[in-house]
Parts: sequence; structure tokens; C-alpha cells
Amino acid sequence: MTMMVGRGVEDVNIRMPRDTYDTGKDGPTFNAYLTVVVRDSEGKVVKVHRQRSHSPTANFIELMLPVQYFINTGTSVTLTNTGNGTCGYQPNTSTYYYDISYPNQASNYPTYLVMIQVGSGQQSNPYSAYSLASPIANGSGSGQLLYGTITGPSGAMASGSSVYFYISQTYNNQSGDTVNITELGIIIQLYLAKPNNGSGSNCSNIMVWYDVLSSPISVPNGESVTIYYTFTVNP
Repeated sequence: MTMMVGRGVEDVNIRMPRDTYDTGKDGPTFNAYLTVVVRDSEGKVVKVHRQRSHSPTANFIELMLPVQYFINTGTSVTLTNTGNGTCGYQPNTSTYYYDISYPNQASNYPTYLVMIQVGSGQQSNPYSAYSLASPIANGSGSGQLLYGTITGPSGAMASGSSVYFYISQTYNNQSGDTVNITELGIIIQLYLAKPNNGSGSNCSNIMVWYDVLSSPISVPNGESVTIYYTFTVNP
């Protein structure tokens, strides 16, 4: 079985079409969008779905708060992992605080991208979502998909006056029946570590981005689907 992870960049345009960019702005704009490509058993593209993505979760927003916010306020935030467990986050420049470890090989506490998880449910409030409503399991059983390895470029890429990067993942259907995808989530494995200290705290799997597809994606048995998340900054 060929997973075809990342295949299709050369024949599927994963960049945002120019006519969808915001115009007339005084500063750069940030855009995120999805490209979903379904292929038959021979690798031929049979469907391409595109839509805007605009659903960072509360976990994402809290992780993006500047360190100075925590220093000034002396407060912490609570992250919720996909198992509904919680993890306190209060970064600082002091060695007494846990900071995001990316990576921290010296103390074996790396933070890394885990997957684009797919599901068959949906949620009306993406901001408060900490897991998919109905995750599709990794496997070849009924209702399951075989997850390929998540992939991405080594760095940001330029296209005219825009800069973008993408992540992608391919899923194969060997379940014996059609599997429908309606929701997506970007999952990271988050570790917190103290600078210059061997101790760490495992927050486990954290969902930082969530989307409901504007229309379900059907993946017949024997076919595959590749999902691209593209993030772009343009003037």
C-alpha cells in the first residue's frame, strides 16, 4: 500500500487564489485555508475541496500570549488536552517557571506537531473545542482511516509578495466502506520545561486549531484523501 504522503504539491495548487486576498489594507493580512484532495486507488485526483480556515482554539490563543503578559499580571492560563485533562501554563524568563520546549533535547522534553486529526462530527463553538466531536480512529476497521505521517516544508515559502507555509497529511481508506469526514483538528504534543533544568511537565495532546468542513468529504473504500492546511501572510 502506498501512502502518498505529501504527494500532490506539484499538481494541486495549495496556495490561496489571488482573488480571495483582502485588499485595501494598511498592513499585512494573515490567512489560513484548507485544501482537501481525494484520490482514487491509482492516485488520480477525483475531488478537490477548498475553503477558508479561521478557527484557532482557546488553547492556541493562550499559547500565543506574550511572555510579558504573564510577567506583568502574575497569572497563569489553563490548557485543556484532548482527554479533557488540564495543564497550567505560566511562562517566564526565570528558571523557576515552565516554558514551551521546542525542542529541548538536552532534557528530553520536546514539543512537536502530532497530526491533523479527522472526524465525523461537528461543533458550533470552535473556540472552546479541545477535541474533535467524533474522532475517526487510525486503522482499517469499520469507519476508520489509516493515518499517514504529517509533513510540511522545511521553512516558509515566498510567492510573489506573499509568504506561506503548509502542513499536510494523507489518509487511506481500507475499511471496506465509504468514510465521511466533516471536521478537522491540528494536534500538538506539548511539553513544558524549566530553562537550564532537567524537570518538565507533559501537557499531552493539545488541539490548537479546529474546523468544520463546509461540506462533508466522502472517501470511498480503496481511495485516499490528503489534507493541506496553508497559512499565508500577504500585503
